Amino acid sequence: MVNRFRDTSDSFSTRWITLGQACKLLGVNESTLRRWADAGHVRSFRTPGGHRRFSEEDLRSLVAGRGGAGNEPYTALGQLALTRIRRRLSQGRAQAPWYAGISEEERERLRPLGRRLVGLVSEYMTKGARRAHLIDEAREVGHEYGRELVRDRLSIRDAVEAFTFFRKGLDESAMELAQKNDLPVEEAVEVWDLLSNLADQVLLAIAETYEEAEAPAVSG
Repeated sequence: MVNRFRDTSDSFSTRWITLGQACKLLGVNESTLRRWADAGHVRSFRTPGGHRRFSEEDLRSLVAGRGGAGNEPYTALGQLALTRIRRRLSQGRAQAPWYAGISEEERERLRPLGRRLVGLVSEYMTKGARRAHLIDEAREVGHEYGRELVRDRLSIRDAVEAFTFFRKGLDESAMELAQKNDLPVEEAVEVWDLLSNLADQVLLAIAETYEEAEAPAVSG
């Protein structure tokens, strides 16, 4: 249930922003942000007219990688992975031919999808997450990725290479967080399995999109 705050001094200690403003700040879609609010990761309340308002302070903490649920070590995974991926791209673009093959306009269209996906990964890794629903949403992101890459005429080989580059950033970030939180081996293996399962589904969705794009040409 969404938290409802009374008119106390604590409720006025943060700025409350609309659903649209919050989604723009985080780079996620509305359904994802609603789930985060319902799970208590960010503070929110409903106005008398039924509209949601979100704590800007909590949202900026998520963007900074601090996360709203301190007892979940993987709430910061997405932001950590994004930082790592951006750093690797800025340091070695010449070593990434697939990146050079994507126009700047296309990169701008892909960035919100990347933020949306890493947000899903962070949520998927938390305990009690509705993982079946999140896998469906991750596959949807994979299909959107595929459509954008097909539109930019990126080969399927380059598309797979681009995704493995992205996935390596997630894997390395997950290992870093596991070490920082001193997770037992059994829990670290479980985390690795969860992350691999989600990433595999996204990659399959990308491949399916390429197959769908090739089908008309084959039939013709």
